Amino acid sequence: MAIEVKVPVLPESVSDATIATWNKKAGDSVARDENLVDLETDKVVLEVPSPVDGVLKEIRFETGATVTSQQVLAIIEEGAAAVPAKSAKAIDARNDAAATAEAKPVQPKPEATKPSTTGKSADLPPGARFAADKAGVDASQVEGTGRKGAVTKEDIVNYASGKSTGVTGGARPEERVPMTRMRARIAERLMQSKNSIAMLTSFNEVNLGKVMALRKELGESFEKANGIKLGFMGFFAKAAANALQRHPVVNASVDGNDVIYHGYADISIAVSTERGLVTPVLRNVERMSFADIESAIGGYAKAAREGGLKLEDLQGGTFTITNGGTFGSLMSTPIVNPPQSAILGMHAIKERAIVENGQVIAAPMMYIALSYDHRIIDGKDAVLFLVDIKNQLENPGRMLLGM
Repeated sequence: MAIEVKVPVLPESVSDATIATWNKKAGDSVARDENLVDLETDKVVLEVPSPVDGVLKEIRFETGATVTSQQVLAIIEEGAAAVPAKSAKAIDARNDAAATAEAKPVQPKPEATKPSTTGKSADLPPGARFAADKAGVDASQVEGTGRKGAVTKEDIVNYASGKSTGVTGGARPEERVPMTRMRARIAERLMQSKNSIAMLTSFNEVNLGKVMALRKELGESFEKANGIKLGFMGFFAKAAANALQRHPVVNASVDGNDVIYHGYADISIAVSTERGLVTPVLRNVERMSFADIESAIGGYAKAAREGGLKLEDLQGGTFTITNGGTFGSLMSTPIVNPPQSAILGMHAIKERAIVENGQVIAAPMMYIALSYDHRIIDGKDAVLFLVDIKNQLENPGRMLLGM
């Protein structure tokens, strides 16, 4: 029986998808729940599994095609077995063809004439000859791109330019590829943020000495009790959730002429993948324990790397945290993710000299940044929010006491 394989129902916020990769071809055997094709949306890559065991009889759309919800992607013949690639009929046909070929003597083909590229001036077009003489280039070393492989003036110029910069053989490769759906969407969102938000960034610095001491003292016990490591992001997420409760304007968003104040902290955590940056959402972080936060972050990070994030994992979010420090960034101005109004940037931890109680000491310091929509968040609110984050991280007990 023929079974249709359809595009999954896409959310209202996603109008269509692009076929990224077919993992099977027509005629292949497929097993139930085996991934047939990857569909790339603006946000995630969706896997489309086979609904039955059988043979992939027909593929309706090729790689790169755009499809919408419930369109038929392919037809599977349920319960069928794949036809062996080398059937007896095919072998007989090849044998017949071989016998016919042996019966007919092969006539040698005249060798195609290719313009000489030996480097002799007389063998080159005038423009190329002049360019070669001027640049001191041996044209025999140049690969021709002209008609029938002729060496052109442009070939000589490109080779000479590459040779002068130490590129072997004058190679100056270029490759033009279309943006992926996700990269195009990221670009669109960044331009939307730039053009629609009055964005400003404030900075502060945090001494993470006590956080690092706490992780060293209790990290092993925490991992044994919860099955996951105690990371830095858990501290920042919890500190942000507490600060958002005390500074609700940072947790607000603009909708036309209205400001929406969110009474919950749904924090988007920026995760870098091979396809681009994604921001899965931790919901109600103000009610989550450190173990819940670290477990959720670990699960999202694994799903992002393996392409297992769901669309609902990326929807919503009232505030974002991004960590450029994982790549060595010392300071940056993160871009707000609309319709959110603020984003917290973490950076690399560096041991620096600071003054504490009148003494110069070395401490593990991090610069933190808050980019925000100045239309609804005043500079004072942004600074107080950052100071709140700083105070909690420099005195982790405040998080436990809600201070």
